[in-house]
Amino acid sequence: MTQALTPALQVLAGTVVRKTRELPVPGRILCERGDAVTPDVVVARAELPGDLQILRIPETLGIEPFEAVKGLKADEGDAVAAGDLLCEHVGLFGLFRSRYQAPVDGTVEFVSRRTGHVGVRLEPHAIELRAYVQGTVVDTDPGKSVTVESRGAFIQGIFGVGGERYGTIRMVEGGPDTLLGPAKIPSDAEGQVLVGGTRPTLEALLQAADTGAAGLIVGSIDDYALTGYLGYDLGMAVTGHEEVPMTVIVTEGFGWLPLAERTHALFRSLEGRAASINGATQVRAGAVRPEIIVAREDAGSVERDPAAGLRVGASVRIIRDPHFGAAAEVVALPAEPRAIATGARARVLEARLANGDLVIVPRANVELL
Repeated sequence: MTQALTPALQVLAGTVVRKTRELPVPGRILCERGDAVTPDVVVARAELPGDLQILRIPETLGIEPFEAVKGLKADEGDAVAAGDLLCEHVGLFGLFRSRYQAPVDGTVEFVSRRTGHVGVRLEPHAIELRAYVQGTVVDTDPGKSVTVESRGAFIQGIFGVGGERYGTIRMVEGGPDTLLGPAKIPSDAEGQVLVGGTRPTLEALLQAADTGAAGLIVGSIDDYALTGYLGYDLGMAVTGHEEVPMTVIVTEGFGWLPLAERTHALFRSLEGRAASINGATQVRAGAVRPEIIVAREDAGSVERDPAAGLRVGASVRIIRDPHFGAAAEVVALPAEPRAIATGARARVLEARLANGDLVIVPRANVELL
């Protein structure tokens, strides 16, 4: 047996991508099947109920619950605005008056006759779902979801931070192995997705964000720059909800790894096109990878054959020491397990590094490029 299941990030010049946009609560669908949409089009809308705030009027005014209920100026179902007189208590012989003003805008949901407490429901929160990708609506579930189909390039990253954004692809100066410093960041990058280079400095990340760039796609990143950009240590297995001004996607890994030549070349061919990006990453069960989607109707289907697996001539990246991050070409796939440095026996492959050296690597320690 010479084939093996080997992990590989998808880098496809042409494919069909379907994205289902689903509301968290029932709402309204604002499009129909067959509608052409762009990433910023709102396709569904709903409202989340506002928080319920309990107003403890008796404790605040120092009166009995029945006195608070008697002095109420609003009843269940009434709308109130911050500053409105909500309760007034008249003391002995009418000489002393205590007033309670509504602290928030909302609607009186309940009045407790036993405690004198009043529940005010705050204004609902509007939820709008945008199409995220350019394409065609191919399915709708009334009140729940919309599915948009897009044809074009699809590229996965290995790690990212920041959520969904849209922008125009723009290559930065230099090659895929160029260290990305602030001098490489164009000053007119507002609304663009910058691509190229590797291991951006913290200054480069902050400068790109300051210019208004929608995203930055690089080969690798180091912990110092990532922590400085976020303002804290990440330390979680799920990303995508960070409050950052720019989405960052890493295609190769951590450390000093160049952007893969094949990926860099594809991005060069896409320069000037509109892209949808999402840095959301989940490394646990149900893995989620960062993605870049570039709609192009002229794209043919060039999806990877999942049955191909490892084969002689395939390009791989080694993901364990002592050759971590090195790209290589598979030259042999021995069928029988062999002893490796740890003393264990494992199925291996023989690969030729870029410098011509031949190495033997466990198959579990490579990924397809």
